[in-house]
Amino acid sequence: MDTALVLMLQVIVAVIAGIGAQVVGDFLKVPSIVFLLLFGILLGNDVLGILNPQMFGDGLEVIVALSVALILFEGGLTLEIRGLNQVSGSLRNLVTVGTLVTLIGGGMAAHWLGEFPWAIAFLYGSLVVVTGPTVISPLLKQVQVERPVAVLLEGESVLIDPVGAILAVVVLDVILNNGATDPLSVVSGLLIRLGIGGSLGALGGWALGQSLKRNRFLSDDLKNLVVLAGIWGLFGLAQLIRSEAGLMTAVVAGLVLRASSIPDERPLRRFKGQLTILAVSVLFVMLSADLSLASLFALGKGALLTVAVLMFVVRPLNIWICTLDNRELNWRQKMFLSWIAPRGIVSASVASLFAILLTERGITGGDSIKALVFLTIISTVFLQGLTARWVARLLRVNATDSTGVVVVGCNPLGRLLARLFQEEGETAVLIDTDLQACRMAEIEGLQAIASSALDNIVLEQAGIDVAGTFVAVTSNGTVNRVVAQRAAEEFNPPNVLTLLPSDAAANSDASEKASKVKTAMLQQVPLKTWNRYLSDRDVRLGHTMIREGEERERQLKHVRSLIENGRVLPLLVQRKHQLRIVEPEQDWKAGARLLFLYHNPKPQLMKRLGGGGSSTKLVVETITEVENLPEPTPEAAIKPPPYPDAKAVSETNEVPSTAPKAATPKKKATATNGAERLESTQSSSTAATPSSTTEAKSGAAHGTTSQPSSAEDAIASPKDPEKK
Repeated sequence: MDTALVLMLQVIVAVIAGIGAQVVGDFLKVPSIVFLLLFGILLGNDVLGILNPQMFGDGLEVIVALSVALILFEGGLTLEIRGLNQVSGSLRNLVTVGTLVTLIGGGMAAHWLGEFPWAIAFLYGSLVVVTGPTVISPLLKQVQVERPVAVLLEGESVLIDPVGAILAVVVLDVILNNGATDPLSVVSGLLIRLGIGGSLGALGGWALGQSLKRNRFLSDDLKNLVVLAGIWGLFGLAQLIRSEAGLMTAVVAGLVLRASSIPDERPLRRFKGQLTILAVSVLFVMLSADLSLASLFALGKGALLTVAVLMFVVRPLNIWICTLDNRELNWRQKMFLSWIAPRGIVSASVASLFAILLTERGITGGDSIKALVFLTIISTVFLQGLTARWVARLLRVNATDSTGVVVVGCNPLGRLLARLFQEEGETAVLIDTDLQACRMAEIEGLQAIASSALDNIVLEQAGIDVAGTFVAVTSNGTVNRVVAQRAAEEFNPPNVLTLLPSDAAANSDASEKASKVKTAMLQQVPLKTWNRYLSDRDVRLGHTMIREGEERERQLKHVRSLIENGRVLPLLVQRKHQLRIVEPEQDWKAGARLLFLYHNPKPQLMKRLGGGGSSTKLVVETITEVENLPEPTPEAAIKPPPYPDAKAVSETNEVPSTAPKAATPKKKATATNGAERLESTQSSSTAATPSSTTEAKSGAAHGTTSQPSSAEDAIASPKDPEKK
């Protein structure tokens, strides 16, 4: 078979296997690196013999180098710099002091337990210094932990990669020179590579950022490709100046470009993220396919003990030393940091290249060191990756325990939501571009920021980093969706919800499955209408406890009928002191407390007599129309009216159109539970017919009235003597 065809098929198989592993991992909610390793080993020479990476020769080194540069750049581009100040001291210690701790601890364990020579043992220690964003980032997406923990893990994985890789190159130089290199040359070689890479990366990243912000000749279709070409160009230039300096260049360029606040940054990050997934998938499959299982099994028990010491002794010691001066991290967070340190693609790729170089120089131990590094990767990924969710729950460092809410929209509904969260002891911050609405919120004792919710600085100022809920409730459904999606992508809070128009919410199921943004509340009446109800004081704020057994089913059916009629808007559900915004498909468990708005229209005269009073605070109360459940009757087949003021008329007992109208009963206004209601003061002059009885039952069952004239007409009429 033609060599070109064979190489092409090798690449195709690697791509299919890599993407397949990503799909399986995403479906099973397991780190994809687990399946990348399995698929690569199965397709390798020792099992199925389909993939043979050695056929690429020197081309494999080129593929690895360019892919690693892209991976490190993407890590720097996605690193959230704004959260680093909270853990900056600990992060600095991990990249500097922590590197030395892992180097020395890993080297001593490999020598004394793994029985490796000192030179090869310290080479192993330098290779396992790095953790890697290719493993940490997917893990943090699946296991949402508290913000300081996530920032520290992600920052360490990005910044320590080039440092560890350059350190490994320096150690390899010492080995290749038979230890003739003096310590000063070792330190200077490390610092020179870091200095060249950092300087070139900063300059190149700034130039790329300026060209993207001020360009007049680049189309949107070319911007991402220009950045890709620029990064590889900077990487190649740094490698030309000093070997392995390009790794630091890639990371720093990504950090500087992220800090430049370039326009349309999200498409660039999405594009680079997709390329990184492809590169990681292909690399892991090919490198694991090249792994010799015989060399892996030949390591013996000493290798297992070496990895165990690295995981259970060196890593906890590293975290304890590096976070000693950080009083903001509690012992639970430090324990979780001690457990999570999976190794990734940088360790695998550098170890594979070093094995080739050592073999070419005739130095024994190349295959063994590669096997030990892969054993470390397999052990840390399987043990730490698969147990991370359980450990986070055990140590109670999950982000789902976060409290507080950020509400976009200072309209009456948004202010009410913020107040309800605040009354439960949680922080609540409102964001709106309407200065007058923000002032009204401040008058009500709420914290409001008059700015755009699309600004990351504003969201950070609002406390989205530590908030448990983010919800957008502006009157514009499109704005709500965009703002919520942006918040989910940039900050990833535990609960992201948006209020959509009723027609858009009905078609949002498919989009929600592909997005973290959920639809808030159950609305049959437009948001503008409920805001008007709140402004006009046409609502009451009610609560009810979800009952048990058969009563629960009747209660939920009754509440849903009121929702469908537009009489009730469920807001929040509280269970075990946790407050959550209601979602369409939410299952209200027995014992939960439901808070809702009840539409309680009042006549215009009562509003005039009340003098407006729009600032009167709604008080949570028990509403009998919701609390009292209708008795089940055979006549329940009568359909509820589609609108609150419509009459429910039985088709079998319909009153003929020629029948005389019943006399309108007189009404008087009374106050009950702080809300004005209407009571009948005299009965109708005609006897109640069966049809009217049926009509009254239907109206009571659905929370509507079936009187021939509205209460407003009965009171607001100028001829009514009781108006005074």
